[in-house]
Amino acid sequence: MAKVKVKLIKSLIGSKSYQKSSVFGLGLSKLGQVVEVEDTPENRGMINKSSHLLEVLD
Repeated sequence: MAKVKVKLIKSLIGSKSYQKSSVFGLGLSKLGQVVEVEDTPENRGMINKSSHLLEVLD
């Protein structure tokens, strides 16, 4: 299955609880951190929920 690299580029301070949960669910906790996750509909949904906080690398 394909993988997607996701980077946290904005702080979670002031974000809504569902956005924080989505970011933590992807495995991100620190600014600038990059994780590689499976490209599944569930992960894509979490990325879309908090897209303004994240950057999809490739």
